[in-house]
Amino acid sequence: MIIVHHLNNSRSQRILWLLEELGLAYEIKKYHRNPKTMLAPPELRAVHPLGKSPVITDGGTVVAESGAIIEYLIERDGGGRFVPAPGTPDKRRFTYFLHYAEGSAMPPLLMKLVFDKIETSPMPFFVKPVARSIAKKVKGSFIMPQIQQHLAFLEAELGKSTWFAGEDFTAADIQLSFVIEAAASRGGLDEKYPKLNAFIQRIHARPAYQRALERGGPFTIGK
Repeated sequence: MIIVHHLNNSRSQRILWLLEELGLAYEIKKYHRNPKTMLAPPELRAVHPLGKSPVITDGGTVVAESGAIIEYLIERDGGGRFVPAPGTPDKRRFTYFLHYAEGSAMPPLLMKLVFDKIETSPMPFFVKPVARSIAKKVKGSFIMPQIQQHLAFLEAELGKSTWFAGEDFTAADIQLSFVIEAAASRGGLDEKYPKLNAFIQRIHARPAYQRALERGGPFTIGK
């Protein structure tokens, strides 16, 4: 039996979604973030040394990292579903976006979250103006331009096909979902990106996405 070690409001939500799309039986072991630090609890280290989510166990097999978990599940039980045919241009796009999501698109969104925290975190009054000024400058000169570049790229890619790896929905769309929802929450994804907004509406309408929310619990991406 597959067990998803599920951290609230995290990337593990998309693993639940993929399992629902595949129609697989699974169990959820839930963990909750520290309300002050928003970090995962130390109990996750008993599953994987880094103590991160998502991570799944399948008998004696432990698989961590979203992309690796997606590939494992698709190879194990996909039966050709949710992945383009080998050797096709769509398969190359699938592989690219599966790695691009965390390798290129997510880091600037994480950086923005960190620098937002710097601006709002308690600190000595004599440090606060300097810290806020540095955070604002870094966001304005580097982080937000990077995010906007990625959003423009993703918007253009959806102008080429209905989904990111072609006309059929694939696991690459599941992998990219967290990035795009994070951008909508805190990265400036607004009405200037109609195709990305339509993508969000399409994935939210999928029955498997809704079932994953029911099983995983409330899901928000903090600003």
